[in-house]
Amino acid sequence: MSPWHYLRALRGITGRELLRFVHQRERFVSALVRPLMWLFIFAAGFRSTLGVAIIPPYETYILYEVYITPGLLGMVQLFNGMQSSLSMVYDREMGSMKTLLVSPLPRGYLLTCKLLAGVLVSVLQAYVFLLVAWLYGIEAPPLGYLTVLPALLLSGLMLGALGLLLSSFIRQLENFAGVMNFVIFPMFFLSSALYPLWKIQESSLLLYRLAQLNPFTHAVELIRFALYGQFNAEACWVTAGALLVFMAIAILGYNPARGAMRRKG
Repeated sequence: MSPWHYLRALRGITGRELLRFVHQRERFVSALVRPLMWLFIFAAGFRSTLGVAIIPPYETYILYEVYITPGLLGMVQLFNGMQSSLSMVYDREMGSMKTLLVSPLPRGYLLTCKLLAGVLVSVLQAYVFLLVAWLYGIEAPPLGYLTVLPALLLSGLMLGALGLLLSSFIRQLENFAGVMNFVIFPMFFLSSALYPLWKIQESSLLLYRLAQLNPFTHAVELIRFALYGQFNAEACWVTAGALLVFMAIAILGYNPARGAMRRKG
């Protein structure tokens, strides 16, 4: 296989996902409505809880809406990763996934192309959310809108790989609601997306330990620091490690000879 075949496959898969995203306007709106409601309604109610406080990495007095914005960026990417998982299950039931995976290209490369296509969509949604937040008066440093891009790419890859992993084990489309309840919401609420880790530690040491073990926590912290021009090395390494683990298991799960696809016939 020549490099042209690999490039053509990447272009075809990403183009298909982008066209699907453009045609499914409801998906775009629903991905933004949820975090915007949290930003405009939930944050206003909880401002009295945190008040105006010094919260790393800002090292200055900030409003709660400013703190929660990176966490809601993570929410956008988390739900987009799960949406990509749903589309994978749908494609498998319709037969298009089987057509893709029987191509002569390596299975891992094809799944990586699907992952990259989903990440492009999630980054687009994240920047639209930042635009709406900016119009609302919640601004980051001008350079932060550029430095946050690598963090969004890495966190989006990690959460998209998690979606790929889950899609390899979901047998039917109807089971996706259970995945939403037992994966997405625990990952989101057991993280620093809504509260800083020191605040969680003051409340419960057990919840603090669980939040530290949650890869979504590190993805949010990576975005939070990057949005303000700083680099969190620990969050970067944990997010990258989780990406490699999730992707390796997902590739194994889509191997019909060894993974979950064999059990599904």
